Amino acid sequence: MDAPTPAEGEPLIQPSTEDHPLYNDIVEAIRTVHDPEIPVNIYDLGLIYSVRIDDESAVTVDMTLTAPGCPVAGEMPGWVADAVEPLPGIKQVDVNLIWEPPWDMSRLSDEARLELGFM
Repeated sequence: MDAPTPAEGEPLIQPSTEDHPLYNDIVEAIRTVHDPEIPVNIYDLGLIYSVRIDDESAVTVDMTLTAPGCPVAGEMPGWVADAVEPLPGIKQVDVNLIWEPPWDMSRLSDEARLELGFM
């Protein structure tokens, strides 16, 4: 599912709900999802732009891919939803693919840089 285009003046990447009690569990669940072409989880690759959790524990994840032509573009959002949905307390999960801003290597975590030999 593609995310709606932000209104003028809104940030391209919505802030994550880091203070929610489920946030860290959701991030750890997302870290179990790997890009099949790169031996690093998609969170540390920087493909997850935002994790938002509302008051009823419905989760919205905005993510991107390393390239729009990624062979698993149609599948990866489902992998993320499948990783997060079983967590206790989660009401529902929506995963949006977004393309702006485009992914680049500056989004790699230090762990990913080390794993990929960039450090």
